[in-house]
Amino acid sequence: MSFVTSLKNTFPRPVLHSLRPMAKMVYRNNLNYLALLYGTDKWGKHWYTQHYQRYFHSLQKKRLNILEIGVGGYEDSKEGAESLRMWKTFFRKSRIVGIDINDKTHFREHRVDIRQCDQTDAVALRKLSDEYGGFDIIIDDGSHLNEHVIATFHVLFPLLRPNGIYSIEDTQTSYWPGWGGGINKPDTLMTFFKNLADGINHVEYPIPQYTPSYFDQNIVEIAFFHNLIVIRKGLNNEQSNCPELVQKEIRRMETTQISA
Repeated sequence: MSFVTSLKNTFPRPVLHSLRPMAKMVYRNNLNYLALLYGTDKWGKHWYTQHYQRYFHSLQKKRLNILEIGVGGYEDSKEGAESLRMWKTFFRKSRIVGIDINDKTHFREHRVDIRQCDQTDAVALRKLSDEYGGFDIIIDDGSHLNEHVIATFHVLFPLLRPNGIYSIEDTQTSYWPGWGGGINKPDTLMTFFKNLADGINHVEYPIPQYTPSYFDQNIVEIAFFHNLIVIRKGLNNEQSNCPELVQKEIRRMETTQISA
């Protein structure tokens, strides 16, 4: 029995409504519980929030711009925005933006902006990024079509702020023929991102005069989980070769050795 189901079976609806603000305060640092509290499937049906907790906990109190693609509820105008409310509670100083191909703008609230937008509309995505001055976190929970996921990444990752995090959810569609996927297909999202993982090591390629791509130069981490990919952008081009960062790391190591 889930945490939310247990509460519903224990308390009448008026009591639950009165307990919700207290529950948000108690569990506002725990994404697993917040997902259950707001009814998003990022925990329970899927198990994404345990990974997000690890990546996002140090960012929780920063002033960030966060974009989620896909508000939820499909064409049902009464459903959606569960995860946007979760992010709002967890990131207490951040602006949360959601986009959806269906009109979900009636779910707007303080610190939560929602736009009707197709995730493959490059012009609209760039305009939105310019309006907010870039995003620190981008979460693709949109159509999950392989072609759409890759096209959206091509547009939005270059617009992601330095040291930003980009995640793609429900990557199981990479294996589903009806969604543009399939086993060992060259144009699936999993094939695309696995190839980008090689690019992290492009300086080791035995290829004379190799010209690194934008993704080679800017991706510093790719993590693959069950149906979830998390990608971190570097601080600048060729972060690992930046002399200032190298010297900073050397000083940190020397300080650690002296302290020991």
